[in-house]
Amino acid sequence: MTHNWINPNNIPNTRSARQNLRPSSRLARNFTQRLGRGIALSATVGTLLTATLGFSASAQATELRFGHAGTEDTAYQLGAERLRDLLSEKTDGDITMTIMGNSVLGHETEMFEQQMAGALDMSIVSPGLITDFSPTANVFTIPFLYRDVAHWQAVLDGEVGDEIAQKISDETGVKVLAYFGGGKRHIVSSREVKTLDDLKGLKLRTNPTKPLIVAWQALGVEPSVVAWKEIYTAIQLGAIDGLLNEPEWTLRMRFHEVAPNIALSEHDITVRLLTMSKMSWDNLDTDQQKILMESAKEAAGYARKVQLEQDAAALAELEKQGAKLHGIDRERMQEIVAEPLKAVIAEMGLKDIYDKVRAVK
Repeated sequence: MTHNWINPNNIPNTRSARQNLRPSSRLARNFTQRLGRGIALSATVGTLLTATLGFSASAQATELRFGHAGTEDTAYQLGAERLRDLLSEKTDGDITMTIMGNSVLGHETEMFEQQMAGALDMSIVSPGLITDFSPTANVFTIPFLYRDVAHWQAVLDGEVGDEIAQKISDETGVKVLAYFGGGKRHIVSSREVKTLDDLKGLKLRTNPTKPLIVAWQALGVEPSVVAWKEIYTAIQLGAIDGLLNEPEWTLRMRFHEVAPNIALSEHDITVRLLTMSKMSWDNLDTDQQKILMESAKEAAGYARKVQLEQDAAALAELEKQGAKLHGIDRERMQEIVAEPLKAVIAEMGLKDIYDKVRAVK
């Protein structure tokens, strides 16, 4: 009789036939069982291996999103690009970075809040914009804080700068990695300011931080709060006489068209915080954190150098375009604001850190 192997049900139901089939059936069952165990074991090993490799890859390969408010030719962008390149080089491409400038992710304060929530990895922020979150950040809003550029650099690159960064990090939950900045701030006005008497009654747009307001009021200025995008029109309409600003942004925003007088007060050298979400920082392993911190400080040093150069070039260009530069008695200004600032610095609990900054050689 011919067996139909296509249809096993067509096997004759005889004892001899069943006996003939038993050995092969047992063999088949044993083989199937061993095969099944082998497949299960292979699947288990494969799953564990995939999970292990997946964990390793996720621990090593990290993509960071970096937001900032500058255009592509600013020190913000150039410093961010330097950081991106350093990280890629030092980690063999394991840490990559996508840079989103020109405020595409929102205002600096909004980006900072995104970092607090863990929705954004990194950004650059002005300390004056986060004083609601960090009382310590107010120290960077104190006029005449630095003696000169060398003092400013020494503060930011030294132990005092590290201490301030840690305090801000503790207060906000956002890690301060390093410091950008480098714009020297002056008085930009529609009226000539050659002497301290010319400051009396001058309406200047200032940031709404207490040290700034107290200091400029002591000099006879009437501080005014005006939205950044409304400054040009406010000067043009006579609502304010000018603002406190660095040459780079005076030139970029063309404020000199309506406020062609620049009194070289150099009452501030800007500081900008290079920040990172604590959640993003904690997701890095120890080696990655070390590389990121080293790279951040190197990139920040480069960005400050770029901004100082851009600042000087912008001041020269402003003068070339018709702006009038006026000298002013900076030493006398500092004497006038010293006592009012001393009181507000103590009131805000900043005396200890302020004294440390001033003591840096």
